[in-house]
Amino acid sequence: MTATDPTARTTTPVPPRALPQAGPNLVARFEYPSTWSFSPSERWLRGVVGEVAIVDSRDQILVWEPKAKVPEYGFPLAQVRTDLLVETDAPPADRGFYRPRRPARTWYDLHVDGRIIRHAAWTWDIPELEGFIAVNWFHDVLDAWYEEDERVITHPRDPCNRVDALPSSRHVVVSHDGRVIADSTDAVLVFETGLPTRYYLPRNDVDLTALGASTTWSECPYKGFATDYWTLPNAEGVDEDAAWSYPDPKYPVAPIAGRIAFFPERVQITVDGVDVGTGRR
Repeated sequence: MTATDPTARTTTPVPPRALPQAGPNLVARFEYPSTWSFSPSERWLRGVVGEVAIVDSRDQILVWEPKAKVPEYGFPLAQVRTDLLVETDAPPADRGFYRPRRPARTWYDLHVDGRIIRHAAWTWDIPELEGFIAVNWFHDVLDAWYEEDERVITHPRDPCNRVDALPSSRHVVVSHDGRVIADSTDAVLVFETGLPTRYYLPRNDVDLTALGASTTWSECPYKGFATDYWTLPNAEGVDEDAAWSYPDPKYPVAPIAGRIAFFPERVQITVDGVDVGTGRR
């Protein structure tokens, strides 16, 4: 038997994906529940401000709001420095981060070492979560969070979330307003539970002259800090972020280092000639 060359190209058109019909006996996995959900966590969690541990817990739960992908930790009141919390008003409108998306029962400011940290904690407005409190992971709230002795950024990690970075010889083409701005058969595909596939391309395969500079940066608890961003003009001619890169990603996704990925709703991406636009960020 002749071994198959995994890099061999095929000219056979890729047919549209055929999916089974969901019903009472078959459902799609990773459809996030339409109700609140939780899962116990046995990790040692600490949230600190300076030298003060605001949270020190081994008995927390992960809490998901309805239809939410990203969880929040719910801590037993006894494992949070509630003596440093002062009830306050709700924050004005959506703060642009993850949670809570639904109105909280009570918000708290944190008073510690002469600092007043606004909206540092809240309680959920459902009776089943009575006795648990959430402490905010938003930027510039607590100084650091740790799971065991590893620092974690951005938001709690979902133990059921998987992120794989796989090299691929698929033919990936990125276009914008009819102009090809990337063309590669040397991509790294990132598969993350519940998210569309991301295509990370070598910089040499991207026309950087088509992209504008951006001061945006972002962070991810699975991948690290994306400190390089680029823009493209939208339909109104206004520049908006369209591509990003992780110069020094976390070890599990090390193959994406320095590569460039694009928001599929802001460009056209084809893979082996098939449009893979998702309209999702």
